[in-house]
Amino acid sequence: MDQVGSVPTVKTPKHKISLAFLLAGTLLTGPALGFELFGIQFFGSQSEEDIEAVIADPRTYDITFETGAEGEVDGALRGASNLWGDREEPSSGVPGLLAKARSDYARMTAALYNLGYYGGAISILINGREASSIPPDANIPEPATIAVTVNSGPQFTFGALNVANRAPGPVPPQDEVEAPEDIGFATGEIAHATIVAQAEQRLVESWRQLGYPKAAIASRDVVADHPTRTIDVAITVDPGAYAMIGPIGVEGTTNMDPAFVVRQTGLVPGAEYDPDDLELAQQRLARLDVFRSLRIQAAEQVPANGLLPYQIIVQEQALRRFGVGATLATIDGLGVEGYWLHRNLFGQAERLRLDARVAGIGFPLETEEFDYAFGGTFTKPGIYTPDTDLVASISADRSVLPLYTQTAIGARVGIEQLFTDTISGGIGFQAQHSYFENDETFGDRTFTTVGLYGRGAFDNRDSQLDPTEGFFIEATVDPLYELEYENFIGRATLEARTYFDFGTDGNYVLAARIKGGGLLGPSLSEIPPNLLFFAGGGGSVRGYGFRSIGVDDGAGNVTGGRYLLEGSVEGRVRFNDDFGAVAFVDGGYVAADRFPGLEELRLGAGVGIRYYTALGPLRLDAAIPINPRSGDPDYALYVGIGQSF
Repeated sequence: MDQVGSVPTVKTPKHKISLAFLLAGTLLTGPALGFELFGIQFFGSQSEEDIEAVIADPRTYDITFETGAEGEVDGALRGASNLWGDREEPSSGVPGLLAKARSDYARMTAALYNLGYYGGAISILINGREASSIPPDANIPEPATIAVTVNSGPQFTFGALNVANRAPGPVPPQDEVEAPEDIGFATGEIAHATIVAQAEQRLVESWRQLGYPKAAIASRDVVADHPTRTIDVAITVDPGAYAMIGPIGVEGTTNMDPAFVVRQTGLVPGAEYDPDDLELAQQRLARLDVFRSLRIQAAEQVPANGLLPYQIIVQEQALRRFGVGATLATIDGLGVEGYWLHRNLFGQAERLRLDARVAGIGFPLETEEFDYAFGGTFTKPGIYTPDTDLVASISADRSVLPLYTQTAIGARVGIEQLFTDTISGGIGFQAQHSYFENDETFGDRTFTTVGLYGRGAFDNRDSQLDPTEGFFIEATVDPLYELEYENFIGRATLEARTYFDFGTDGNYVLAARIKGGGLLGPSLSEIPPNLLFFAGGGGSVRGYGFRSIGVDDGAGNVTGGRYLLEGSVEGRVRFNDDFGAVAFVDGGYVAADRFPGLEELRLGAGVGIRYYTALGPLRLDAAIPINPRSGDPDYALYVGIGQSF
């Protein structure tokens, strides 16, 4: 048996290796096109001339890599080796080449340990000499010849496993931590080095969930027994002192009210320490969108009274922010938009956002055909609980549509509640006054609506701009009263989106979406057209014009309908860090007096490309209508940011 304190010592036929459960990672790179603007390289890699300009005495090499293994072991060793991963790139002189080779001993040993191989032998020969024995000032020919040979040896399993001071149970369901045995820390299981570290994390976390914030691993003994090919592990946990939340201070605020910062965490002095409460407090402060950086730091020791002090250390962002954006579609024209945001009006993270948009811009320019929209939204966070926001908004817009021109002004006020990380909702009051002119079906009309609105959503997607897995479900309901014609109107929608990742890296994703809507009330002539359902456009059914799918009024005009059914299926492939492609089929139908059937869908299909940025993927989609009507376009192009859904 080999034992070196808490670190396994493995003897190989050539030398002794003493390493403490190292983790090795790799970055897979590939050739990509580059783009440079004003001297700034946005993507791509440096040219060979650039590399040689930076690297002094560039040294290249030819490499052979023999592991005698296949599959996971071979892939892990090649992935851990810098010599193999950088074989197309020059090293910085002989010292740089030797440093890279010497680091490979540790990196590949760690890769073997991670897979349960503790008796391996690694040889790295540079021009026939073992790299570990070559002095940095040696003379090595250009290009060098490197031979890497790895013998992984036998795979080890866990033998005797002992844990002292394990957290007692049972515990409430919300405080349960996955047992080490559930992740493979059990006698007879393959002795992955990472499993020991993960087991320790769970043993410590179990105590912390019981109110012991300073729990830690007191000792660890790991012994490799080569004759039996087993790893024996003995771990002692020190739970530390039980603690409650103590006094909370704030450091770094300039415009924010420190008392509000403390209140917004939801932490209650005197309550039992719970790491979940600390994580939730961090999330609540981050959602305020006021801080450039923040952390909640506990005192080093738990005082005798058990009240653990905390300090919230923050750095605030700039108070004001603005942004611009644009969308482009061949059949709907150009749209430009911008916003101005003040993120902390009165010292408690009150946000005021002003938005403006001009759309429907075509060529030649006809300003009377433009769409205009202006609005402002005020948000007051933490009005009842840290997760409750007061939201008030006003808006004014003018939209020129094929059937009519709409001019409207509206307002909303209500509350938004975040119930959990995935469930949210909102309720409030709304009012709108609108005028519709040049309506070829019903003539000029004026409407005034007042009523309530409600919204509920479940969202566990891994990203909003580029989701690869998870679900999004949202329901809305709008009970309204229309004053001009004295009618009650009820409108509701339900939308679901889902994403399947065929792999573990998000390179192959199948996305699907379905949406339905219904409206109850008087005849279509007495319902504000903006409440009726339409389909078509970049966020609905691609290949058709915006709001071009509706109800035929019998005179060749398209009006909105009472019922909506639409959906999309999209396959997404990501080629590398920068580029990807999609193929999609969209469908949608709007009905006047009955819910639509699947056989009546208008269908569009197409393909698109994606360029991935830190802000989300830039998209370019090309679509054609599969079963077009008279007047529908032959094709449509759409440009935007973020996935289509």
